[in-house]
Amino acid sequence: MDVDDFRRCALELPEAEEKSHFEHPDFRVKNKIFGSLPDGTRGVVKLTADQQQMLTEAEPKMFSPVKGGWGRQGWTNVHLAAADEAALKSALRMSWLNVAPAKLRKAFEQVEGGKA
Repeated sequence: MDVDDFRRCALELPEAEEKSHFEHPDFRVKNKIFGSLPDGTRGVVKLTADQQQMLTEAEPKMFSPVKGGWGRQGWTNVHLAAADEAALKSALRMSWLNVAPAKLRKAFEQVEGGKA
């Protein structure tokens, strides 16, 4: 995977839009950031502590906590060269669901059959 794949997968999510945060692309739903591209080798997603632990333990080459306080808040690196599309889409979907407004999240979950 690469930054173009991350961008494409992020923008496939309902009402997702690309903006910029500290001169780096980020991805938002209703102006809440659920992902970003801080450099050309990784993306970053917003997970819960449990989600972060699950992904980093299951796929340590694909996922790692962002260093410092941001990582303790759930921000998680997606190492794009090691990631596959299914894992990337799953992480982005979890992140999107974590920040999307309840009404939009419920509509998405109904369409997706509850997959998150």
